[in-house]
Amino acid sequence: MKLKNFFRLAIVTQLLPAMESGQEELLVGGQAVMEGVMMRAPHSFSVAVRQPNGAITTFTEPVKRPSERYPILRFPVLRGLGTLGQALWLGIRALRFSAESALGIEPGSGTKKATSPGGWFMAVNLVFSLTFFIAFYKFLPLFLATGIEQHFPAFHNHFLFNMADGVIRLALFLVFLAAVSRWKEIRRVFEYHGAEHQTVYNFESGKPVTVENAREFSRLHPRCGTSFLLVVMFVSLLLFMLIPYQGFVGRLLSRIVLLPIVAGVSYEVIRYSARRGGMLWAQLVKPGLALQRVTTAPPSDDQLETAVRALDEAMRLEKAQGGQLVLA
Repeated sequence: MKLKNFFRLAIVTQLLPAMESGQEELLVGGQAVMEGVMMRAPHSFSVAVRQPNGAITTFTEPVKRPSERYPILRFPVLRGLGTLGQALWLGIRALRFSAESALGIEPGSGTKKATSPGGWFMAVNLVFSLTFFIAFYKFLPLFLATGIEQHFPAFHNHFLFNMADGVIRLALFLVFLAAVSRWKEIRRVFEYHGAEHQTVYNFESGKPVTVENAREFSRLHPRCGTSFLLVVMFVSLLLFMLIPYQGFVGRLLSRIVLLPIVAGVSYEVIRYSARRGGMLWAQLVKPGLALQRVTTAPPSDDQLETAVRALDEAMRLEKAQGGQLVLA
């Protein structure tokens, strides 16, 4: 595969959490992928991708909720790990399908080209993406905060040091989004992200899900993963203040090891505020809605059609299995 396609795939992999909608098990949600959209229902998911020849190809499969497979994942924090873990796994599968389809390769056909993202290539991409995540969001903020601490004695204060670390991490995230949004191919992913949100809104309204109806709705959705990532950064800031480690290595290892706890607690914060609604929920999602003006873009009718097709396929399978077609 060309180096350009490798980095394109790697960037979309980095953006998966930001484009994942519907962290609750019972909610319909989706995710933008390369030239397409993945839609999820309680017991099914479907990916629809626009191929170079203009046709839409789909992949649909039943899924079980994590808590149905493992009852222990019904408990607080653990249920978040199960739900988020499944979302990431389905997102990676959807991304591989979309990458093959967008490059004009029939998924699963056995036809391989020089640009085909085979299993080994996806594995390399995931290793690269994980390494980049740790280096960019864990090592670099800590390294810069440590430099600030060495030059300004006031930052020997545990609270101020972790504030600096958290602010730097957030700034790097915003810079990364601003930079990749200028890339034409990533801009198209953001357009599909907008199409996914408008289609989910259309479904939630109770109106027939069509391109015309979806066009009427906003591309900014409160359950977007962009909001979740901002909550993760806030929770990590508070949690790391409770960690007594002072050395660089100890701090770095604690930030890596505590990633699952941070994700699980963040899920509970989102879940609680969403169920309670009101001012807490409104204030929690407001920054995420503002940031979605970067991570989403107005979609074309073709992109909306792709999102509607993905939701239709997921709902068809959900209905065949006797699942609920309404939001919890």
